[in-house]
Amino acid sequence: MSTEPAAAEDPGAAAAEQAESSGPAEAAPDAEAAPDTEPASDTSESADDGDGGESEAEGKSADGEGKAEGDSAELSETEAEIAAQRELRERIEQRKASKQGPIDAGTKLSGTAADLLAAVRAVESGDKPVASAFQEPEPARRPAPSRAPEPVRPQRPAAAQAPAEEAVEAVRAVLAEGGAPPALAGQTAAVLGDDADGQLRADPWQLLRVTGVRPEQADGFARALLGAECGPDNERRGRAITVWLLEQAAVAGHTALDAATLDAALGQRAVPDPDAAVQSALAEGDALVFQDALEGTEVPVQRTNEESGAGGEDRENGEPERPVRVLIGLERYALAEESLADGLARVINSLPKEDGSGPGAAEWEAAAAQASGSAAELIRAVAGHGLVLHSGGEEARAEPAALVAAAAALGLRVCAAAHSADGRRRLARATGADGAAVTVAGLLSGEQGPGRDAEGALALDLLVVLDAPQLDVETAAMLVESLPDGARLVLGGDPGVLWSAGPGRVFADLLSARCCPQVVSRTPDPGPIGELTSGIGIGELNQVEAPGKEVVLVPVRDPAEAIHRTVQLVADSVPRAIGVPAEQTQVITPGHGGAVGTRALNAALKERLNPGPGRFGGFDPDDRIAYVPAAGRTTLGRVVRADAEGLHLECDGAPVVVPQERVEREVRHAWALTAHQATGQRWPAAVVVLPGDAAEALSRPWVYTAFSRAERHLSVVQGVEQALPRAVAERLWKDRTTRLQTLLRPQVPAAAV
Repeated sequence: MSTEPAAAEDPGAAAAEQAESSGPAEAAPDAEAAPDTEPASDTSESADDGDGGESEAEGKSADGEGKAEGDSAELSETEAEIAAQRELRERIEQRKASKQGPIDAGTKLSGTAADLLAAVRAVESGDKPVASAFQEPEPARRPAPSRAPEPVRPQRPAAAQAPAEEAVEAVRAVLAEGGAPPALAGQTAAVLGDDADGQLRADPWQLLRVTGVRPEQADGFARALLGAECGPDNERRGRAITVWLLEQAAVAGHTALDAATLDAALGQRAVPDPDAAVQSALAEGDALVFQDALEGTEVPVQRTNEESGAGGEDRENGEPERPVRVLIGLERYALAEESLADGLARVINSLPKEDGSGPGAAEWEAAAAQASGSAAELIRAVAGHGLVLHSGGEEARAEPAALVAAAAALGLRVCAAAHSADGRRRLARATGADGAAVTVAGLLSGEQGPGRDAEGALALDLLVVLDAPQLDVETAAMLVESLPDGARLVLGGDPGVLWSAGPGRVFADLLSARCCPQVVSRTPDPGPIGELTSGIGIGELNQVEAPGKEVVLVPVRDPAEAIHRTVQLVADSVPRAIGVPAEQTQVITPGHGGAVGTRALNAALKERLNPGPGRFGGFDPDDRIAYVPAAGRTTLGRVVRADAEGLHLECDGAPVVVPQERVEREVRHAWALTAHQATGQRWPAAVVVLPGDAAEALSRPWVYTAFSRAERHLSVVQGVEQALPRAVAERLWKDRTTRLQTLLRPQVPAAAV
């Protein structure tokens, strides 16, 4: 590892900006603040990108936010994905409703039993003669894959309509009366829907449903509207803060919270009776409660004479009883996790039989024989199982690519999906087939991939999903729900990278559940960067030999020097010494705010690389940007121009127009990104900036993710000294509370593994 001498401090450098306050540290009541957080200074501040760790403080985009105008591919993908999410939630709610309420005679029957009951009733009523009523119908058969009709492409959903101007004005009047920023009117009307102003007057704490609003701000708004009626013990306040805490926990990655943790967080928010607040939220249907048995913790329960009956034998033996953990969660994520578990169990238990309609065992074995090592192992695992997990680094992506080629050669309909457009391009190069490589968002929206069959399922026999650690529970549930019966699913990725932006830890949960075969690649990433990241993955920060300056350490003393050296590396040193131009070099830093966050670095890099007046929201043509149309969806691109329509962008080759009023919320400069934003992408060169105040934000997954974004060259601007090796050795993932393993356990037989 090379070390560049520290540059002398620039005498003309201005004092570093003070670190911004970390209001989002309270996002997850049972976890420390996310490493990549940015503050919410007032109620008018909107979420920037919602991309996981750094976005855990920035929140999710409101459901009612408008979408960019125009016919851009990226935009239609986003709208279609949101529509698919809405359709999935409706199906889940219908399934849940079907399990509740009184059951009329025969209404829960299905299949032959339901047909017989209907026939009996038809004969009794005289509608049908006996012979015709009990005639055996011709069994319905799914068409064979080779004869399947042309895939169905979903129609583009209509763009979400903005709330009526009258409704916005009514909300603006209520906000002004309560002392809240009028700029929140549009977002509030979109979130609360019809009669938003009436809802706010009836329950001012509904303002907490708007992204960026904090409890203390909602309290002030409520005091202005309710006067003496407003107090800490107000039932509406307790219920609203309960929901807000669960939403913040979801932003931090949890699909549910332990009841004791939620009670403690409510107490910290001056809710005098936390249990009553939780019960109120449950009674109103704002949250759900779960009791999950703790695996492997059976304990004898001591009972009294009255409990155990006349005989003392029960007391002597001690009846085993398993403790449970009580969890509280939002219905949206709880039902998505249940749907995901049901779908995965279906995939695991419904492998196609050898009936001649697909390749047989001998054909699969012949395909595996043409591969070698872990690729052959992966092909054999897929031949006999519906769900297979594959783990490995960047070089290991060649193994799923070999599986895709082998399955296509066997006549199967196959598709491979990556997290980002850059990942899709790398996957297409590895498979040699552009048509088989898609992004997850493009596949779900129908803009890419095989389309859907007449039943609405994806028209494929094998789906390979790379970057699986980036799947949150909602996206994973949509993917699994979209698979036809008998289709195979392979989830692959690097288990060392940061988890998904949204709630859940799907890939990690499945690895821990051991419910299906797991193929661990034996293909290491090459070169000094690969050697360095391999060591980080096992908790060791080793010095590596870098004769070609593949890895360079740049020590710095303060924020001003860190910014100066970063700009120098990107604009001069790396292009001159390594041959990688500035436009192919990516800067990565722990957070957006602070003296050396993405904002400060992007301002300095823009001044050097593309100076301009920034007349349109701070942007000029050819600025590097990150476009975030929805929470967790970061697309990189550049500014083309600006006019009355808005800011014109080019994102992954597709034109995008962002209206002026949404530019500040959805577009930011991208010479510097956070590690979460960079996940799923790679660049020829990366400059990772670790200022002295970033020590607490570092963890092994963060360092592993940031360092592994570089292909040819990695520069580390190091200001944290020994905090870096300590973070690699001691700080693992911040735990997330999820239920996927518990839900899968009773549905998957042990023989499935």
